[in-house]
Amino acid sequence: MDERRVRGRGGRLALLVAASLANVGCVVALPTVLGAATEAALDGGDAVAPLSALAALAAMAVAAAYAVKVAEVACTSAETVRLRSRMMEHVLALGVPGERMFASGDLTGRVVTGASMAAGAGPVLVQLTAGTATALGGAAALWLIDWRLVATVACAVPAGLAMMRFFVRHASGLVTRYQELQGEISNRMLDALAGIRTVRGAGTWRREADRILAPLPELAGSGRDLWRAYGRIQGQGTLLIPLAGLAALAVAGQGVMAGRISPGQMLAVAGYAPMALGILGQVSLLLALARLRAGERRIGEVLSVPVRERGRRALPDGPGELRLCGVTVRGADGPLLEAVDLVVPAGRSVAIVGRSGAGKSTLALAAGGLVEPDEGRVLLDGVPLAEVAPASLRREVAYAFERPRLRGASVADAIGYGCGEPSPERVERAAALAGADRFVRLLPDGYATALREAPMSGGEEQRLGLARAFVRPARLLVLDDATSSLDSVTEAQVGAALARAAAGRTRLLVAHRAGTAARADLVVWLDGGRVRAVGPHRALWRHRAYRELFEPPAPVASAGGAVSERNGEAP
Repeated sequence: MDERRVRGRGGRLALLVAASLANVGCVVALPTVLGAATEAALDGGDAVAPLSALAALAAMAVAAAYAVKVAEVACTSAETVRLRSRMMEHVLALGVPGERMFASGDLTGRVVTGASMAAGAGPVLVQLTAGTATALGGAAALWLIDWRLVATVACAVPAGLAMMRFFVRHASGLVTRYQELQGEISNRMLDALAGIRTVRGAGTWRREADRILAPLPELAGSGRDLWRAYGRIQGQGTLLIPLAGLAALAVAGQGVMAGRISPGQMLAVAGYAPMALGILGQVSLLLALARLRAGERRIGEVLSVPVRERGRRALPDGPGELRLCGVTVRGADGPLLEAVDLVVPAGRSVAIVGRSGAGKSTLALAAGGLVEPDEGRVLLDGVPLAEVAPASLRREVAYAFERPRLRGASVADAIGYGCGEPSPERVERAAALAGADRFVRLLPDGYATALREAPMSGGEEQRLGLARAFVRPARLLVLDDATSSLDSVTEAQVGAALARAAAGRTRLLVAHRAGTAARADLVVWLDGGRVRAVGPHRALWRHRAYRELFEPPAPVASAGGAVSERNGEAP
């Protein structure tokens, strides 16, 4: 956090504290000044000065209350921005593990709603302090008038504190559950939008809407339970505080009859008695406390996930040899990779194949340092990736993904994203290598076309994603199924161009097509998170189970006439 932000944050909080102190002083003084003005009027003396003081004090109280509200909004909004920025920085620092740990809709709810709830910590603390100070001031004033008044009012304190504690604990759980359900609905909505073409094509949009809104009854129930609890404590406070005030007035009335208390002081008691118990009646503050606890719990779950310490070494020059030594990556349901030992020779092309769930994408992510193994090491030119500074690693490892997310103002920006400011010639060469140059030049402004005004098919987006990887002068290229949306002819053309232009660069390709595997120098066959075999595609093709990775097994008739799938044989 820079110095200006620290000063700004401290200045806003200081303004809130000063305004709250002024407001407390005015509120505590008002009943006394009102009693003095009343005494002067009853005695028939000059009441101009007391009334003028009363008017001035009332004006100061209004101004202080206005300043408190302005300062509260300023503090809360600034803290909301800070917490949201901190959370997003933390999640991005976690990288792929953070994305896997928190669903997108749930994380959005935590960032948007949870942060705004937790941002009220400073103002709520000041409100609590101000409320306590006001209550103490009211109690002190009652003590100065007659100690019996304080004893009368104090009888209501234990019951009030017990109600407050129960409400905050109960409401915090309700608010937390409410936010969790909102996050679940958001996550289901994002999932449905990602597959909207499938939903519309299948005509199941009503069923999908029902699935998205399935948590809605529980959400509504949580909301109703919260407001019932809110109404219950508000009713209890509305009953408790006036009763205590009436009891104090009865004691004050006896004091007037006994000559211990003047009529003006009795009027002041009418103001000080509820003031002394005022903290027990601030139901909105209790709800704010419940929301604060829920928000802090929600964002705390994100911020408590540790970010692994990053390396600081610069990656020395090298040919691009990649080694995985005993690499194990664990997921929620078990290992995604298990004890993988692999050498990718420098300057060679290596394809990764395997059935769905075999660990292909996990291996690709671990190879470039996007996922750190739970056990084992990944080395690039003999240097463990965990020791390499992130900036150095990203310069030397380029990725292209199956579903690239394009960023930038223009098409050229999307290709050069994260690569500084590459020259137009370099951007165009990368696009040509990816087979994207032709369709980009057909856009209204070519490479300068605004990205949001350049509608593209999935295959065209993949080509730009490939170009984004090719524009980097990286020694290791990792293509995670990055040509799946291309037709076979275009994929072969891109593969041939890549082989010519990227000669000398190490390439790791997640492959689902036999042609892609055939063009690679070596193939790594994964099965259940383990390396089953490594070798040229032609040698592995002799094994039926390997062939069945690229085409489904043919059904065969059993002896009884039933149709069954032919089992693959081990290599």
